[in-house]
Amino acid sequence: MTAADTTPRQTEPPTADRSSGSRTRAWIVTGLLVVFMMVNFADKSVLGLAADEIRADLGLSATDFGLANSAFFLLFSVAAGAVGLLADRVRPKWLLLAMALLWTVAQTPAALGGGLAVLVGSRILLGAAEGPAFPVAQQAALSWFPNHRRNLPGALVTFGVTLGVITAAPGLTWVIHHHGWRAALWVVAAAGALWAVAWAVFGADGTYRTDTAATLSSEPAAKPAYRRVLGTRTWIGTTAAYFTSYWAVALMVVWLPSYLRNGLGHSPDAAGRLIVLPWAVGALALLGQAALTGWLMRRGVSSRWARGWVGGGLLLLGAVACLAVPLVEGAAAKTALLAAGFGLGGSFATVAVTTVAELSPPARRGGALGTMNATVTTAGLIAPAVVGSLVDSQGAAGYQTAVVLLGGLLLLGALAAFTLIDPARDVLRPNV
Repeated sequence: MTAADTTPRQTEPPTADRSSGSRTRAWIVTGLLVVFMMVNFADKSVLGLAADEIRADLGLSATDFGLANSAFFLLFSVAAGAVGLLADRVRPKWLLLAMALLWTVAQTPAALGGGLAVLVGSRILLGAAEGPAFPVAQQAALSWFPNHRRNLPGALVTFGVTLGVITAAPGLTWVIHHHGWRAALWVVAAAGALWAVAWAVFGADGTYRTDTAATLSSEPAAKPAYRRVLGTRTWIGTTAAYFTSYWAVALMVVWLPSYLRNGLGHSPDAAGRLIVLPWAVGALALLGQAALTGWLMRRGVSSRWARGWVGGGLLLLGAVACLAVPLVEGAAAKTALLAAGFGLGGSFATVAVTTVAELSPPARRGGALGTMNATVTTAGLIAPAVVGSLVDSQGAAGYQTAVVLLGGLLLLGALAAFTLIDPARDVLRPNV
């Protein structure tokens, strides 16, 4: 949107006013955003799938490899917060297009060659470009739907993360083993470029939002200070719970493939297939949560229960599965518990996004989502380095220690969700 574009936009228009063409466009855009997140997580997963090959090629210890992956998140959180605030002023369509193009640019140096320094630099740039992806994609999708219909599109965009790993892991594993890990970087770079072309043609912004243009309407939207949103118990509880869930996601992307190979003895090909399991569990959890939450809310159940307690329940089940891993014997049993623990524990994203979207006034929604994402994704900065250190100090046993640590964090996240999340209370609370 240019500075001259001052056409007022309607905020939360009645569903009856929307044409069938608009509804069709809403789902086309949602589908493109699902693919956007698929490419996003295919980008992230390459290094985890090629962990052993990269360590052997570049002579890296587990700690070095963990730090290289943590570098991805060095600017990830900063960019997420900055672009989240920018998303309240700039059309998400153009932000998403710029991000996708930068993904392709960022993959190119490491794909061409170089050592650890080039890899780290490439990952830092990629992290900065991918940091805002999820909140801006969610904002773009939710802008096409009213609050009571946001659970499904929000879940589908999050589901794109799972689809990205499910579809990419076997194929990228094959590319890595037959053509090398740098060839896999070229594959994901090309995918980002192709998506950018499709989005430039078919992408669009919805009307269920308020942006800068709305300030010229006869009834300008309220713009409370960000501290009033970020200081609520709901925002704090949602962010804390989501932090523990993102810790699980970071480990799934970076270290779980290596754990399956080096900790549980699966072959590289088997690990490439088994890594799909926790993502598949997470996909089922996401869709089930969206259906259950939507069903409860249509029957008048408050978000405290429909979102806070349902989401907290997923974290609790994930914690139990992770904490049970040391109690069982055999690779099959441990693999099953890992799939349940990581899959359920890593499936809080839709709850987090829809809760904060409900809590925040439209004029502050992008900033609230972006700041949450910036805070949460610091888990990705910390977790890979912590696990790398554990593996170097404890050997294969370090993987299991990392899973137990995750279980404890998920318990804390569940407690935060159960006790703090209540959007209706915080939305209705008088401003102070």
